[in-house]
Amino acid sequence: MVIMKELMKRLSVASGISGFEGEVRDIIRSELEGHVDEIEEDSLGNIIAVKRGSGPSIMLAAHMDEIGLMVRHIDKKGFIRFSKIGGISDQMILNQAVWIHGENGPVMGVIGSKPPHRMKASERKKVTTHDNMFIDIGASSREDAEELVAVGDPITFHAPYSELANSRFTGKALDNRIGCLVMVEVLKRVETGATVYGVGTVQEEVGLKGAKTSAFRLNPDMTLALDVTIAGDHPGMKEEEAPAKLEGGPAIILTDASGRGIITHPRVKDWLLETAREEDIPVQIEVSEGGTTDATAIHLTREGIPAGVVSVPTRYIHTTVSMASMKDIEMTVDLLVKAIERL
Repeated sequence: MVIMKELMKRLSVASGISGFEGEVRDIIRSELEGHVDEIEEDSLGNIIAVKRGSGPSIMLAAHMDEIGLMVRHIDKKGFIRFSKIGGISDQMILNQAVWIHGENGPVMGVIGSKPPHRMKASERKKVTTHDNMFIDIGASSREDAEELVAVGDPITFHAPYSELANSRFTGKALDNRIGCLVMVEVLKRVETGATVYGVGTVQEEVGLKGAKTSAFRLNPDMTLALDVTIAGDHPGMKEEEAPAKLEGGPAIILTDASGRGIITHPRVKDWLLETAREEDIPVQIEVSEGGTTDATAIHLTREGIPAGVVSVPTRYIHTTVSMASMKDIEMTVDLLVKAIERL
């Protein structure tokens, strides 16, 4: 587990908003070299690792991208306006430290706004929206700022990775660097006659884009999206809203987005649940009305690909302080290895 912890930290602190996943892709490549038969990068930026077999083929899809920002405008005083990339709450953005990834390297900045001391009473009761925020990199003019950054540069949040009590940890981008960790570990451990494709997909947060193209190319017999799901075992959440809990084991998603996303194929569902039962691995069953995953795009590829989702319960998703448990990750890897070896 120590090695997995080290890799989890590297993946969490790595920078890679949608469309700029190169740093994460490099980590995955370095981890899997020598453990798989082939590794390649496709034209969109997906990384595809292959363990060849003579049996059926299965695609494990874990998206590499994280939510983030992008430089939209630099004003005459050197302050930077930005756009959001992915689903981000404005409430989370305010007063964060960020890295702007310029051509000559990362530049630190802080997100500022009108101070509360100068807000009207009505303003203080409202969430400050991102279009009323700016990034201050310490520049004194537009020309000064443009020496360091440019319109279109990606921006990631500066957040530490920290280990907590009870094998829990916190950091940014756990959605979906946890899925990337699970995919890497499964490929390292699994011994099977099946062909296993481990795919680090791009641009999931902005439309499941890499999943569509990679699945079309590989055309596997079945697919599992490896992602995270909301752990609702904290104040402010009702169990019926988010039943998954930390240390409860992997969540097998039966449907998401109220059925507009994935509806897990019955054979995939039975295969996972039978494996969990026979191998005595705890699992959590989830029917979700919330977001969706790469599996939604993949299962509609070509003439249709049987698909499912296995997710690690994670608190505070899409923030810089997401929290998960290494125990859940280990159980998720164990379930997937045992399931694939049964194919």
